Amino acid sequence: MKYYEIAIIGFYLENLVFHSVLELSPLTQVIVDLKGKKNLKAIIIQECKKPEFQTQEIKEILPYSLSPFQFELANFISYYYATKLSFVLGFFECSKKYENNSIEILNKPCLNDKQESALNFIKNHQSSLLFADTGSGKTEIYISLIKEYLEKGKQVLLLMPEISLTPQMQKRLEKYFKDYFFLWHSKISKKKKQEYLFALEEGKKLLVAGARSALFLPFRNLGLIIVDEEHDNSYKASNKPYINARDLALFIGAKQNIKVVLGSATPSLVSFYKQKSFRLKGTFFESKKHFIFDESELNITPTLLNELEKTLNHQKQAIVFLPTRANFRQIVCRNCGNTIKCPFCSIPMSLHKNKNLLKCHYCNFSKPVDQTCPSCNALMLEAKKMGTAELCELLLGYFPNANIKRFDSDEVSTLKKLNTILKEFNERKIDILVGTSMLAKGHDYHSVDLSVILGLDEYLYRPNYKATEETLSLAMQVAGRAGRKGEARVLLQTKNRDFFEKYIQDYDAFLKDELCFRKDLYPPFKRLLRIIIEDKDLLSASKLCENLALKIKKISQIELIGYGACGIEMINSKYRFYILLRSDSYKSLIAIQNYMLDFKNISSDIDPIDFS
Repeated sequence: MKYYEIAIIGFYLENLVFHSVLELSPLTQVIVDLKGKKNLKAIIIQECKKPEFQTQEIKEILPYSLSPFQFELANFISYYYATKLSFVLGFFECSKKYENNSIEILNKPCLNDKQESALNFIKNHQSSLLFADTGSGKTEIYISLIKEYLEKGKQVLLLMPEISLTPQMQKRLEKYFKDYFFLWHSKISKKKKQEYLFALEEGKKLLVAGARSALFLPFRNLGLIIVDEEHDNSYKASNKPYINARDLALFIGAKQNIKVVLGSATPSLVSFYKQKSFRLKGTFFESKKHFIFDESELNITPTLLNELEKTLNHQKQAIVFLPTRANFRQIVCRNCGNTIKCPFCSIPMSLHKNKNLLKCHYCNFSKPVDQTCPSCNALMLEAKKMGTAELCELLLGYFPNANIKRFDSDEVSTLKKLNTILKEFNERKIDILVGTSMLAKGHDYHSVDLSVILGLDEYLYRPNYKATEETLSLAMQVAGRAGRKGEARVLLQTKNRDFFEKYIQDYDAFLKDELCFRKDLYPPFKRLLRIIIEDKDLLSASKLCENLALKIKKISQIELIGYGACGIEMINSKYRFYILLRSDSYKSLIAIQNYMLDFKNISSDIDPIDFS
């Protein structure tokens, strides 16, 4: 009889011991029964000694296994993000053992001298940052590099923010790699996923272009990982385990000698500081931008209307960015000053006029629009902080003959709708596209001569050490959608003209100045850990937060930055409190994370990006 340590896939459990008469290889997938739960999938971790307690027999051996690549990645996630290995394995796809064949790619991009220099730089570094202006042709550099790896029979992973998995990228990859790649993201069906996994096993597909989850696929001969738009926050998971796909790519690249390329026009300060980088300036097509500053509060101003009218008169297109969806972000009582809040979350509810509803964008609770103030019963209710739906309505009033469409998560709820709107816009059937940050996510808009950026001022003053970095990056990404070919204007409505005027055309200068600001305080010079306590009882959550903070304060290698009620104090009927820690040593923070595992109502996020 042989005994094996196994991990039950997807369950938040310690590893268990089962037995079998067969000799089984580590990483093999098996079937077991456990306490009334039957036919559970599990992974053989290693053979072990006979335990003192009675064990159950492994029920079935499957022809699938984890790849060494996957197991090393899963182990690191379990360690660094303080999560049970069995739970982490629930994110991974198993496969049969397979080998790849090399393929010949006939088509290849024609690179200019700058792009060739960038390509050679990347080839000479195990990991690097391609700091490339919008429109400078970094995709062609990616494709040239991918071609070389596929022709060696190596697998390639191209990671992109979810919304960037657009028809345009698919068309570019199809042009060069035809049937040798597939797209992997949350919106593809289960049946399609099985087809793609089978194609990967058969060696028919060597290139995977996908969102964060593509990192968990059963690669067995991965040679190259490209993280496009590496600055994008969607690489960071918003629930347990709070992984960052960019960071995981760098880890696994270093461990398994896989080349990693990070790419962005507005790279994160951490990547800029830590990675050797190649600066690719200029645009592939000649383009010039003229910046117009409208020093106003968020509003439809004469300056904005004048610039939109110019664009329409010249039969060009405009994109208008606004960070808020719906009609208005909140309803305010003019009598008592209170907002109408969600009963389950401590945030104002947003107004959706087309459905006559107030909706919470955190827990999705909705209700009919109040006619009187819930606090004082006054009738004087006023909508505040305009959203994309309201902006579209107002612009249609000014330009009734224009075709104006929304581009936000309310309107673009499926991949089909995304494809349709982008197709119509590039076919110039839409004159003005109004949207949220989805507008900035790497789409090519061929006839846009005006980018409008509204409502960004409040982003600059969020309680987040990355507030200026993220705000400037977003503004530059939106601005970069205009003038892909030819001249263009960028209208920025802001009361912070000095900041934007100084940096919006010089991200290099911003990065250097920001490094000085963060020295000895924040990443990339320090490590952060954010602990969140959630409880339906306000007093219990508050006391636990204070007690833990006072204990942690005594630890020499840990600095307590602050603690107390979260910015959003309640979500889904649970009160939320935070503890924010700083250290030079990630090991000290991981030790704190492991200690917090004993508390059911506590979650910990190492390297946090959300501080709400």
